[in-house]
Amino acid sequence: MTLDAVLAHIDAELPKATDRLLDLLRIPSISTDPAYKADCDRAADWLVEELNGLGFDASKRPTTGHPMVVAHNEGTGPHILFYGHYDVQPVDPLELWDTPPFEPALEDTDKGVVIRGRGSSDDKGQLMTFVEACRAWKAVTGSLPIKVSIFFEGEEESGSPSLVPFMQQNADELTADIALICDTGLFESAVPAITTQLRGMVTEDFTIKGASRDLHSGMYGGLAGNPIHVLSDIIAKLHDETGHITLEGFYDDVPELTDEMRSQWQNLSFDHASYLGDVGLSVPAGEQDRTPLEMIWSRPTCEVNGIWGGYIGDGFKTVLPAQASAKISFRLVGQQDPDKIHNAFVKHVKDNLPSDFTVEFTPSR
Repeated sequence: MTLDAVLAHIDAELPKATDRLLDLLRIPSISTDPAYKADCDRAADWLVEELNGLGFDASKRPTTGHPMVVAHNEGTGPHILFYGHYDVQPVDPLELWDTPPFEPALEDTDKGVVIRGRGSSDDKGQLMTFVEACRAWKAVTGSLPIKVSIFFEGEEESGSPSLVPFMQQNADELTADIALICDTGLFESAVPAITTQLRGMVTEDFTIKGASRDLHSGMYGGLAGNPIHVLSDIIAKLHDETGHITLEGFYDDVPELTDEMRSQWQNLSFDHASYLGDVGLSVPAGEQDRTPLEMIWSRPTCEVNGIWGGYIGDGFKTVLPAQASAKISFRLVGQQDPDKIHNAFVKHVKDNLPSDFTVEFTPSR
C-alpha cells in the first residue's frame, strides 16, 4: 500500500527531517521587530531553496513587509493549497528561557521527546511536516498525486498586514479546490481533529501621557496625576466582575453555539483542571457563565499583552512617570467587525481619561 510505504519512509528519514527543521528554527525570523528583517528574508530564502530542491517551482515574492513564499507542483486532479507562516514571535524576556531560543535542541520529557526552540510549535514545526510529507511521497512514488501549491507568509505573528493585499493581487494563482492550514492545536495528542473555524484579532498599542516630564515623587507624589494609575484603571474597566468585556456593542455580532455543537463539545469531557494545571494554574477566568471550551474555542477575548511605565531597572527610582503604555489584543468571532471593536476601544479609553491626560494610539503594523 502506497501510504504505508510513505509512512515507513518518513520514519526511516526522521533524523534527517529533524535536522532540517532545526536548521530552520535557528533563523530568528521575528516579524514584528524591524531589527530582524534580514532574518525573515533569510528564512524565506531557505524555504524557497528547499522547495525548489523538491521539484516545486518556488519563488520569494516581495510585499510592503516581509516576503511571501509561493511554490507550485503541477499535477492532475484537485488542486490543494497549503498555508503556513515562517515568522515567529519575539523571545523576550530572555531570562525566562532555560535554553537559548534560537539554539533548538531535543529534550526528553514525561510526555516524550520534544523540540525546545522558538517556532518549533508555531509554525515552523507544522510547516515542515507538510514539506516533509511531500518529500517522502515523491521519494517513494516519484511524483505527487495531485496539483499542490504552497503559500508561506512572514507576517502572521505581526497581524498579517500584507496577506490580504497579496492574495487579492494574486487571486488567480492562489485559487484552489481545497486550502489547508496547519497552525492549530489538537484536543488531545491521540485524538485526530479537523479545525473548521479560527478567531480573528484586533491589536491596540496606546500610551497615556500626563506631566511634561518625569516627576520626583517626594515633590509631586499625591498631588500630580500618575499615568500608570490612569492606565491601570482603564485596563481594569475592560472587564466586569463576571469576566464579561465591557466595550459598547462588543457582543452584538457574537453567535451562540447551536445545541448540537454544545452537546458535542460537552461529550468531549474536557478536563480544564488538567489543561490549566499544565501551566501552573487551576481556576478558569473569563466569562463565568461559559464553559472552559467555549472560552477558548468560540468566545471573543480581551487580553493585556504588555504594560510598562516608569523605572523598571534594578534598584529603585522614586519617579512619577510622564507616560505609561500597554498593548491589548482582542480575539474576535462570528461577525464581529474589527473596525467596530477598535472604535469601541478608543471610546472606552477616552471616556475614562481624566483631565490633564492625553492618549496616543500607535497604528498596528
